[in-house]
Amino acid sequence: MEKHLKGLAQEIQELINLAKDTAETLGFNAYLIGGFVRDLILGVKNLDLDIAIEGDGIKFSEAFAKKLNARLISHKRFGTATVTLKHHLKIDIATTRKEYYPEPGCLPVVNKGALKDDLYRRDFTINTLAISISGENFGKLIDPFNGRSDIEHKNVRILHNLSFIDDPTRILRAIRFEQRYNFKIEHHTLKCLKDSVGLKMLSIVQPQRLRDEMILILKEKRPSRQIRRMQELANLDFIKPGLKISETSLRLFDSIDSQICWFKSNFTLHRPLDGWLIYFMALIDSQSGQEAKDICQRFVLRKGEEKRILSYFGSRSVVVSKLSKAKVLPSTVFHILEPLSYEVILLIKAGCRNKKVIRRIEDFFHLYNGTNVSVSGHDLNGLGIEPGPHYQQIFSKLLNAKLNGKVKTKSEELEFARKLKNIR
Repeated sequence: MEKHLKGLAQEIQELINLAKDTAETLGFNAYLIGGFVRDLILGVKNLDLDIAIEGDGIKFSEAFAKKLNARLISHKRFGTATVTLKHHLKIDIATTRKEYYPEPGCLPVVNKGALKDDLYRRDFTINTLAISISGENFGKLIDPFNGRSDIEHKNVRILHNLSFIDDPTRILRAIRFEQRYNFKIEHHTLKCLKDSVGLKMLSIVQPQRLRDEMILILKEKRPSRQIRRMQELANLDFIKPGLKISETSLRLFDSIDSQICWFKSNFTLHRPLDGWLIYFMALIDSQSGQEAKDICQRFVLRKGEEKRILSYFGSRSVVVSKLSKAKVLPSTVFHILEPLSYEVILLIKAGCRNKKVIRRIEDFFHLYNGTNVSVSGHDLNGLGIEPGPHYQQIFSKLLNAKLNGKVKTKSEELEFARKLKNIR
């Protein structure tokens, strides 16, 4: 594996060597572990390092973060820590541990353990690989569960028969890894997964844990495949009993893929999209506004996320109706769309087949979004207009005039304001 390590970016190699030196100074064994090793073998870029420490992960992380002058967040109860560098490179550190599940679907009880214990508690064999970065074993691959073979044969395989019973969120994770890497869920694993779904194991998991797994799925690149596979294998009762995704909805996910690509390629300076939220709204698109609100509250979504979701359910038909009319002024397009988030607007666009609506939404993004007037209150005062509530009316009329092409420059805005003064 040394060859793989030497192929990493220089910065990552330096971090690994620093971790090696820190562990050796403290007398601990250190290992690269989990997803980082999996992606290293696959040749997939992954800049988030996972390091396991046989010893004291907290003590190691404190020494490591000090050497890097980096931000450290530690959880002493669990023996885990995260070191974050200034440019957001993240290193997760954990004391090797073993765990058991007192009841199906609940969080595990964790105790200190050896490296093999730590690998055995993981979800799939492809995530059980480790690379020693200690002493003379530096670069040695540790593979007690034949994870490398499963990577080479493109298999997602559980470690034991009760894996999906212990932690049913692994059902969603299996789908995510299968679709991300174009793997297949191995035959016995698939049987165990279907058995767990049949026992409705996802229904006993805390909604917040399901939410986090769902968001990870929806953050995957073009997650429409994951959504299709999720409906096929797990059904969607864990989101809402009886929830089904129609073929029309599945086509909507494909359209969302295209709309997100369109936005990212055309508007690089706009704020980043919460793409997962668009897919989530599409996932529950068949629900009423109240049902959508109930889902948001069950999954304990953030207030800003819930607000955007409910604004979609409250505005989708109205927006399409208003923008479908034969003649719509640019100022009207602006005032219809400006209060909505990018995510809501793009979902409306993805689900619409009306060319007028699509063109007006594109005009909004290209021409109107972010438009404001150049004239200030100080300028209005300079025209002899006394300050007061009417300023807002003047600014509103100025903005509409600018959007509709009646004024373009600041001098034209001032002249327009002067005429409004005389009208008053």
